[in-house]
Amino acid sequence: MTQTLQVAVCLFPRVTVTDYQGPIELLGILSAKNRERALAGVSGTLPDLNIEFTYLSHTLDPVEPTAGPTLLPSLTYDDAKEQFDIILVPGGPSVNPPRACPEFIERQAPGAKYILTVCTGSLILARTGLLSGKRATTNKSAFRSVQEETKHLGITWVPKARWVVTEDKKIWTGSGVSAGMDLAGGFLDHLVGPELGVAMRSFIELSVRAQDEDEFAAYHKLV
Repeated sequence: MTQTLQVAVCLFPRVTVTDYQGPIELLGILSAKNRERALAGVSGTLPDLNIEFTYLSHTLDPVEPTAGPTLLPSLTYDDAKEQFDIILVPGGPSVNPPRACPEFIERQAPGAKYILTVCTGSLILARTGLLSGKRATTNKSAFRSVQEETKHLGITWVPKARWVVTEDKKIWTGSGVSAGMDLAGGFLDHLVGPELGVAMRSFIELSVRAQDEDEFAAYHKLV
């Protein structure tokens, strides 16, 4: 029986498109609309897994990102009543989404199987208290300001990391923008195993870095 994972993609004004579009490009190979194309392009057997995406915002108005065309959400946060399996939280340069976004994350978190953040999306998650007492990472250029804002929350911010996952494998935090692809690669390995993970990455010719394979911590003088 095919397992379907429903993913909520959290949008807001000034969101960084690559934060979420990068992971979607990889994980979306397992969506129903891409499965037939993937079967033709990937050697081996695809996992019996279906991943589908819903794009949310505080209104149904087009969302203007930091770059690129405006985005059309599928639902508002308030109208999204179903329990999602995966919550994907991107970031942006001014990480101040409307209150409906963190309220949705707080509401969904207990029942979600996984929460993924990319870049300063981890700050949005931190403000909800869901990262308190946990390890996480974030965009290196924003690292010190994020660390300072959340110093009272007991979060262990890891400076040298492309991505960090909590011990229970529920919360995955990625570093700056392009690290979202590395996080997605590691997450896919967790879902389907490394052998199938490589097959999926080969479809889009993606080379991914290991968790601690990160030169930007040194560049920003964090280590």
